[in-house]
Amino acid sequence: MAREDLVVTLAAVDDTVASFSEIDNAGNTRAMNKMARRLGKEQPALLRYAAALREQHGERVGEAAVFYGTLVWAMFDRHAGRKLPTLTPENLADAEKVLDEALAKVEDLDARPVYERHAEPLMVAQPHIYAKLAQLLEEDVRGEVIDEECVRLILRPTQAAIEAFDAALDGRRPGERRGPLVRDAPKVGRNDPCPCGSGQKYKRCHGA
Repeated sequence: MAREDLVVTLAAVDDTVASFSEIDNAGNTRAMNKMARRLGKEQPALLRYAAALREQHGERVGEAAVFYGTLVWAMFDRHAGRKLPTLTPENLADAEKVLDEALAKVEDLDARPVYERHAEPLMVAQPHIYAKLAQLLEEDVRGEVIDEECVRLILRPTQAAIEAFDAALDGRRPGERRGPLVRDAPKVGRNDPCPCGSGQKYKRCHGA
């Protein structure tokens, strides 16, 4: 796949955000649960990665991390479809290293608004996602949905997810190809705790 074909289009980004907004405004819990089940089945490592912030920083930060992680996945999924690899924990850990190295080279990073603390070389790879991410985070801060500290905490894992998907798509750090589901952990029973870390049973959370 040519590099230009790997860039998630502006249309895919805007359509994804519009779809999320429509579901949210309508209070369509059925659609939200369906999306959550897909994420849990197709990208379990990403779900666990984002949900880990719940244990570290509490419910509000955890929910925001899972939401933005899901949004990033949905943008790539709308663009790439079945070609989108399944991320592994190694994909995400390697993406964090790449992200941290890139951010370390940015001068006066902390002087920027928190939602604009990006590394330009990574932004070039997925410009439309990064632009929309900054816009949505700024709107959430201005609307007091989340505060700047929450943005600071979720921005790194959200950007790492972008880098991980981009690298998996172009083969820099391939993920797992889509196919029959191969579990890297025992199957979650409906009465087991949900792997997202919410504390609820799986059947009442991502298995609803």
